[in-house]
Amino acid sequence: MIRIDIPADSAADPYSYAARTHGREIMAGADAFSKAVYQHSILSLREFEGARSRIAQINGCVICQQFRAAKDAPSMFAATGVRPDHLISDNGPAPDEAFYDAVEQWRTSPLFSPRERLAIEFAERFAQEPKVIAADEDFWARAHALFSDAEIVDLAHSVAAWVGLGRVAHVLGFDSVCLPFQQAAE
Repeated sequence: MIRIDIPADSAADPYSYAARTHGREIMAGADAFSKAVYQHSILSLREFEGARSRIAQINGCVICQQFRAAKDAPSMFAATGVRPDHLISDNGPAPDEAFYDAVEQWRTSPLFSPRERLAIEFAERFAQEPKVIAADEDFWARAHALFSDAEIVDLAHSVAAWVGLGRVAHVLGFDSVCLPFQQAAE
């Protein structure tokens, strides 16, 4: 259920309506942050998608759970008429649906590499226990053994975008209807 008043002629795209009429500067900044994650991440697509998918599950965001970066990220930029020089979809092979189905079982599923498993663990713990992961020296030793500092910073900011913006979409009910990237892909 959408939690703000949306005119009938904007019901199919409440996010764009809100961006045009409420908190325009804040929503523009959120949009730029989100697009920066999909445009500039240096993580592999599978690491990125494992972490992103786990956050979508934790947040309960329906749109985020259905989003597939390899297929849907290019549509996020379609409105500009220009494809950026780089997108996350360029960062390696796309996960299959078995990958997405197994994300919640990241601890035991054989489908994930050590880096993918750590990215998913980081996302889950960032979202659910930030104070604990911040002080977990064992985790940080494992993270530094697998990821560079640049990759850790990338992952942290990507997860921050998904946690915050995914929760906004879910809490305000924007995930209850089709969003522009989906309409462009259909």
